[in-house]
Amino acid sequence: MLRFLGWMFLLALIAVAGAAFWGWNDYQTFLKQKREISPTAQSFTVKSGWSAKRVANELVSTGIINKAHWFELYARQSQLAPSIKSGEFKLPAAATVPEILDVLVAGKTVQYSHTVIEGHNWRQVRSQLAKADDLVQTIGEISDEELMAKLGLDGQHPEGVFFADTYAFPRNTSDVEFLQRANDMLQRVLQEEWDKRDEGLPFESPYEALILASIVEKETAVPAERPEIAGVFVSRLRKRMRLQTDPTVIYGMGEAYDGNIRRKDLRTDTPYNTYTRGGLPPTPISMVGRDAIQAVMHPENTTALYFVARGDGTHQFSETIEQHNAAVRKYQLKR
Repeated sequence: MLRFLGWMFLLALIAVAGAAFWGWNDYQTFLKQKREISPTAQSFTVKSGWSAKRVANELVSTGIINKAHWFELYARQSQLAPSIKSGEFKLPAAATVPEILDVLVAGKTVQYSHTVIEGHNWRQVRSQLAKADDLVQTIGEISDEELMAKLGLDGQHPEGVFFADTYAFPRNTSDVEFLQRANDMLQRVLQEEWDKRDEGLPFESPYEALILASIVEKETAVPAERPEIAGVFVSRLRKRMRLQTDPTVIYGMGEAYDGNIRRKDLRTDTPYNTYTRGGLPPTPISMVGRDAIQAVMHPENTTALYFVARGDGTHQFSETIEQHNAAVRKYQLKR
């Protein structure tokens, strides 16, 4: 009887050892196997709060792996389970389990992008934002005042306060979060450039410099001209001359602008008409990038007080009204 029990115990040990050996081999094979991941499964999302077990089960349900328990074991054994990040990940077309886990731990989520375009006004920015499918739309039809309150910018005008740039962001970023980031960037860049500005500029605040930068942004698409155009406007402000710039008139016309600016429009007073009013308009008239801000903070030391478009994107600069009128006849009236 004792011999029988001894044999049974030995057989049990052999069975356990065999099972352990088989399990270990299966586990190692599971880790070393290169898995072909279909294009649709390569986009894999880990939601906030998911455990290693939940991640393993989701990997099985999407067909990426076939044994959740081995993935969970490896995640815990490697002590990487707590480091799995949330977000949308792009998995490689072929990868081992350790390589898949490395992607989830590295936290390099799939990035989308949206651009605030230099020279676009707030109405255009908001319209384009509403069409951005990669952003979570939350602002809908709320008023500008309500939106600015959501951003913590109560009472501020939205024009010009979002930095013109391309922003990358992960999935589930909201439109409000996007705008907050663009405003933070504007404030940071504006302060950086304000701290390095030339002495003696006719601005009492960074916001006034931003207003002029938006005018410079609208006046030319030629980067090399921005400092000279800024220099003309700075000289006019110093001499208390009216800026007399068409983009501000157009902005003040709002939706009434039909693509043409007429003599009567130049004479029709609005808060933004720099032909009828002195100084700067009350707010910026467009979104700006760093180049326009830098141009205003470091304007060219020019004797020119006038400029007119040549029709090729560049401008003719003049020191006197006589020279300017001649340039207008040459480049504008003949056309």
